[in-house]
Amino acid sequence: MRIALGIEYDGNAFCGWQTQAEKRSIQSTLELALAKVANEPVTVICAGRTDAGVHALEQVVHFDTTAERESYSWVMGGNTHLPDDVRILWAKPAIGDFHARYSAIARFYRYIILNRPVKSALTPTQTTWCHAPLDADLMHRAAQSLIGHHDFSSFRAQGCQSKSPFRQVHFVEVYREGDRVIMDIAANAFLHHMVRNIAGTLIAIGARKQPVDWTRELLNVKKRALAGITAPPHGLYMGGVFYPECYQLANHPVFAKLPADAHRHQD
Repeated sequence: MRIALGIEYDGNAFCGWQTQAEKRSIQSTLELALAKVANEPVTVICAGRTDAGVHALEQVVHFDTTAERESYSWVMGGNTHLPDDVRILWAKPAIGDFHARYSAIARFYRYIILNRPVKSALTPTQTTWCHAPLDADLMHRAAQSLIGHHDFSSFRAQGCQSKSPFRQVHFVEVYREGDRVIMDIAANAFLHHMVRNIAGTLIAIGARKQPVDWTRELLNVKKRALAGITAPPHGLYMGGVFYPECYQLANHPVFAKLPADAHRHQD
């Protein structure tokens, strides 16, 4: 039986999603907890791996098991064995050929910037602090150049192992809520550090250190060294994953903005 899970986590104290020897990873932490419920070893596969310090509002994973448990048992039992910085939100038997990664049509990330003169004492590892005043409207205008199918070489990490630099960005929205500036971005897939590199570029534009058309220029030059800094991981959240209706998984409301012809990325 294949089980699908939605999980939430604070990535601050983890080396990232992927299991690494002698390091605390989200994958190994989740597998150990689920193995205790299943009474057998469990291997989980996620929709998209996150780096050290990156959080998830809803990461989607699946695992195969011979154990027969009710959905609430996977949730309640798994959470009993998990630390406080990882939670299973829901569990259900997967339908058909569901695969957490390969069945996904789109992924949504949120980047949160605390924009005020003083750092936060309460959320220093859940937001990225920027003391310089940011123009969220200017950042939003600049971000619209990223929508569409583009070569994102200027926004990928130098060590990115993806075969192709092309990705389809479905929408980007930048808006202010009080002293927080928030960027929501959805695409068929993302390159390594792509969201953080976009955030770093938009922060420079919002602080009026670069012109509003800088994002368009960077897409054209295709050189990472010319783009903005890689923004810190603390403000980044995997927001959700969009799947076809046939798998009967609830999708985040933000995906109502997806185009009707959105389709899965094939690298």
